[in-house]
Amino acid sequence: MGLTTTIPVEVVLAAGLTPVDLNNIFIASPEALAWVSDAEAAGFPRTICAWVKGIYTALSRRPDIRAVIAACQGDCSYTQALGEILEAEGREVIHFQFPYPPNREQIRREIAALAARLGAATEEVVRVQEKLRPLRRNLRELDRLTWETGQVRGRENFQYLIASSDFESDVEAYAQKVADFLKKARGRKPYKAKVRLGLAGIPPIFTNLWDYLEELDGEVVFNEIPRQFSMPYPDLDLADQYLRYTYPYDIFGRLADLEEAVKTRRLDGIVHYTQSFCFRQMFDQVIRERLHIPILTIEGDRPAPLDSRTRMRLEAFVDVLR
Repeated sequence: MGLTTTIPVEVVLAAGLTPVDLNNIFIASPEALAWVSDAEAAGFPRTICAWVKGIYTALSRRPDIRAVIAACQGDCSYTQALGEILEAEGREVIHFQFPYPPNREQIRREIAALAARLGAATEEVVRVQEKLRPLRRNLRELDRLTWETGQVRGRENFQYLIASSDFESDVEAYAQKVADFLKKARGRKPYKAKVRLGLAGIPPIFTNLWDYLEELDGEVVFNEIPRQFSMPYPDLDLADQYLRYTYPYDIFGRLADLEEAVKTRRLDGIVHYTQSFCFRQMFDQVIRERLHIPILTIEGDRPAPLDSRTRMRLEAFVDVLR
C-alpha cells in the first residue's frame, strides 16, 4: 500500500498490508534527480513540487504497490491532483482527509472509514497501536539522546524518525534496528555542539544539509516534521494521536511545537527549509514573527547537494550564532 504522506499507518498494518512511504522510496533512490525529469517527460509541469513528481515516478518503479492512500486534505493540493492522475491511469487510489480545522470526531470518522475500506477490524487496529507503543517509546528516547546528551547526531535523528512513517515497510526489522542503534548510542560519549539548531519545515530535498552543518560546528537537535512522523506524544488513543500530529493542520499547532522546542532544547537558531512551489512557503513570515530566535530560510527544488549560495548563507548564519 503506497502512502503519499504519514497517515494512520496502524490501520494499514491492521488490514495485513505493507505500508510504503513513496517519499522515502523517491529520496533514497540514487536516481532521484532523474525520476523528477522522468515525471516532467511524462507531462508534469516544471513549476510544481519535485516531491510530487518523485512520488509519481516511484510508483512506476514499484509494480508491487497495488493501491495508494492519498491525503487529499492536510498535505497539499498537488496530492489531490496526483491522486486523480493515478486513477486515470487505472490505479486504485484511496483518499484520506485530515479535518480542517482539527476536529476529534471528524478524524475518528476518517480513521473508521479507512479501516472499513481496507477491511481492518477495530480491535485489530487497537492491537496494532498497542504493539507499536514500545517502538514509538524508543523513538522518543532516540530523540532525547539527540538534544539532551548529543549521543545521537542530527542526521541519524532525521533518518530514523523520517522512516517511522512506514517503518521501512517491516515493523519487526525496523523496531530491532532502532533498538540496536539505541544500545550503540547509549555507549557513546556525550557531545555538545557549539551551535544548537532546529530544522523547521518539510523534509529537505538537499542530500548533504546535516553533514555540512556539522562541518560548521552546528548540530541539528530538532527535526520538526520527522519528529511529528514518529508520533511523539504517549498514551493517546488513535484519534487523539493523529489530532495531536501537527503537520496536516494549521500553522498554530506547529508554532506551539516550535516554541516549545526553542525553550526546551535551548536552540540558538532555526533553519527553515521551504520547498520550491510549495504553499507552505507562505508560513515563513508568520514563523519569523512568532519565534523570537534567529531564523535562516533556505529553499530547495530538486534532489541535489547544497548549492554554493546556500552553503555561504548557512556558513554566515552559523558563524554569527557561534
